[in-house]
Amino acid sequence: MWLPLMGLIAGLIIGFYFPLTIPLAYAKYLSVGILAALDSTFGGLRAGLEENFDASVFITGFFGNALLAGILAYLGDQLGVDLYLAAVFAFGVRIFQNLAIIRRYLLRKWRERHHKQED
Repeated sequence: MWLPLMGLIAGLIIGFYFPLTIPLAYAKYLSVGILAALDSTFGGLRAGLEENFDASVFITGFFGNALLAGILAYLGDQLGVDLYLAAVFAFGVRIFQNLAIIRRYLLRKWRERHHKQED
């Protein structure tokens, strides 16, 4: 539990003190890469809450999704079509679905704990 939190804090500190400017030409690739990472992260959090987290599934999904999204964005650029939007849509839908499931799970746990305290 502490390791991901420490990684987040370290990433925020590094990002704050060593800002990086990304060229506009790579903005599409970075956006789908970030969405792929968020999708995998929230999927991993969901799996952890459901107690069926598998590190190999998480790692392969993390890099596989990012690679596939980058390939879609590149192919779209070569064809002159905004194909990266397919990845943005797919990852966006999955992120919101995972967040909804995580929210319901946490709310259910909070209610169970709250009802136990009343008894």
